[in-house]
Amino acid sequence: MAPKWRELADKLAEQIKRGDYAPGQQLPHIRELVEAGAGSKATVHAAYKALEAEGLVTSSRGHGTVVRQQVPLKRLGIARYDKAKWRDGDEVAFIADRVASGRGYRRNEQTQTVTRVVAPPEVAAAHGLPEGAEVYARARLVKEGDQPTHTLTSYYRPEHVEGTRLVDPTPGPAGRGGGFRVLYDAGYEIDHMKERLFARAATPDEVKLLQLPSGEPVVELHRTTYTASGTVVEFAIGVHAASRFAWEYDFKVPDSAKDRKGQQ
Repeated sequence: MAPKWRELADKLAEQIKRGDYAPGQQLPHIRELVEAGAGSKATVHAAYKALEAEGLVTSSRGHGTVVRQQVPLKRLGIARYDKAKWRDGDEVAFIADRVASGRGYRRNEQTQTVTRVVAPPEVAAAHGLPEGAEVYARARLVKEGDQPTHTLTSYYRPEHVEGTRLVDPTPGPAGRGGGFRVLYDAGYEIDHMKERLFARAATPDEVKLLQLPSGEPVVELHRTTYTASGTVVEFAIGVHAASRFAWEYDFKVPDSAKDRKGQQ
């Protein structure tokens, strides 16, 4: 016979999967279930920990136990940088992801701080800057509703962004089309990018900021953005809750041998 906490966890899991508790909805407080006769405090606590380990809920101080979004955001690959979106329209990269996932967006779902800092070594190397050089760091926390999904910190050379909306800490994207449109209007049209993705364990600060369940890893993104002449205009580091995104890439397969033959 299964222990009491397992029976309760299975019952709650079924209710979550059936939709009785919607994504983002808080489960009853432990005290409420104890008073309703679901079991002792230890039983309910163990059931909630089991649900968290199974990826059905998140639990954090101040937020309680909340049902997780089970369908991850579709994180578009190169398509999210389509110039038709930000140069000719008003979409920024993460809003393009929302559109592709059939989800809405509110302005307050992105907040940011902008500071002028000494470039960390990796940032200085990406920009080709000497040790001790300063950059602007535009750090964003992006949410879906009340649920944090990722952070993204973009580093810019001061001479590229001084006086633009990219150094304005007002919540939300940097105006119509976001940061790429700001760079475009300043004379720095993006031409190509290099991205590196890798998974790692979350730091304690990231667990708290992203409201991660115990043991969930993060996916770190490093993005280097270039103009056609090879000037680096942005180096960005993103930290994504691993279960909240499904990365998708659709691209033409290179054929370098064919390209070389055509150049002969």
